[in-house]
Formats: sequence, C-alpha cells, structure tokens
Amino acid sequence: MTTTWLDEVFGVKKPVIAMLHLSALPGDPGYDSTRGIAAVVDRARTELDALQSGGVDGIMVSNEFSLPYLTKTEPITAITMARIIGELLPEISVPYGVNVLWDGRASIDLAVATGARFVREIFTGVYASDFGLWNTNVGEVARHRTRVGGSDVKLLFNIVPESAKYLAERDLASITRTTVFATLPDAICVSGATAGSPTDLEALQVVKDAAGAVPVFVNTGVRAENVALQLGIADGAVVGTYFKEGGVFENPAEKSRVEELMSAAKAFRAGL
Repeated sequence: MTTTWLDEVFGVKKPVIAMLHLSALPGDPGYDSTRGIAAVVDRARTELDALQSGGVDGIMVSNEFSLPYLTKTEPITAITMARIIGELLPEISVPYGVNVLWDGRASIDLAVATGARFVREIFTGVYASDFGLWNTNVGEVARHRTRVGGSDVKLLFNIVPESAKYLAERDLASITRTTVFATLPDAICVSGATAGSPTDLEALQVVKDAAGAVPVFVNTGVRAENVALQLGIADGAVVGTYFKEGGVFENPAEKSRVEELMSAAKAFRAGL
C-alpha cells in the first residue's frame, strides 16, 4: 500500500478513530448549569480512559450533545471545548482531532488552539437539512485555515451529511470526483442517515472508487460484526455509538465494547 498521511499520523493501516462526545455545553439547551463544566470534564475524562485503554488508534472530540446543532456556532462553544481539551491534554496518548458541529471555521480554530491534527466537518455543498437551508463556503474556510496557521491541520470532508439532502441533482460519484478535484480534501467521510446508523456499503464503494488517492473513512454505523467488511473498502473508520454502553448513543463509552471492536479491526488489519 502507498504511504499516506494516515500512516504518518496514526502509525497503522486503516485507523479507527473514536468519537469523544462531550455533554451539552454552556449555551446549549441541554446544558446542566447546576453541575457545571466540571461535570462535563469528568465524564469526558472517564470516556477518554475507556477509549484509549480499549485500544483505539485516535480520538475526535466533538460537541455531540449540543443539540439542536448550529451551522454557525456561538463563540462560547469552541471556547469551552478548548478549556476541556486543555484539561484532558496531559492524559491524551493517541492522535486527536476536533469537530465543532456544524461549523468548519470554528473547528479549524479549535484545532489550531489545541494542537489537534485533524478536523471533520461539512465543508462543501448546499443542503436541505433538519437545521434549515445549509450552505458552505469551502474556499473561504480553506483560506481561513491558512490565515490562522492551520495549514498542517488535516480536513476530513463529510460528503454525505447526516440529517440532510444535497440540493443539486448529482450522483455520489460525481460529487466525490469534483470534491476531490476542486476543494482539495485530506480525506472524505461517508455516513448513514444519523449517528450510529449503518453506512451503505455500495455508497462507500462508489466514493472509494471515485476518490482516487484521497483516503475515505466510513463515518457511522461501524460495529464489531461489520468492521472487517467496512474496512475492506474504507481506509479508516470513525466510531461513536458502538462504543457506548449497550450501543446507545446517549450512554458513556464502555471499555469492553471498545476492546471488542478493536480486536476485530486489528484481526482484519493483521491480514493485510
């Protein structure tokens, strides 16, 4: 296999990146102001330990419970995430990224401020979504990354957004090819309809075939029983829901489930 930036960052073929989902933050409807930020940090620290001791190759910190999401976040969100990551940094032992849902600029700012190696976001396209009409400006975001000194931060483009439909009548292969040619992604992520829902293998293969040398991640629905199939196509995986207690999105991460999936992933990789 050709060496890619994934090999340089993660040191393994077909890395599995675990989502570290933060509880609701200040300004979010679900934020628990009584328990405060300390409770958010405590849960994040516990989950970080479960994910790392379970053997994941990397983590991505996101404000997953900031529901309902904004497509342009308020400053308090990234500021709070920076504080939380700063408190966790002494304990982070794997490569890490960030995702400020759904705000590409804020994600890049947070990565630069915290030393994160990669971000995942919706950087291209126009969508009809559960959050309203959703537009992007990848050229502006790319220039912003340069302005703030983030040129080394890798951009993972989600081209099949959750809870949204691409407005242009174009097939997935065409979208992938033009995304690669015109917008210069460092990787492409392919998702199902929502967090935890399976990513269609046919769609994943279409994107992989059209992406050329750009790495492709399976972004949702990866489980211990299907990780080999998914990594048989994709160059890596992003996993969140399966690592939770009982496989339930709202629950904290459980080490035994992390170990189960990572054991299957490592067994598959051993045969490459």
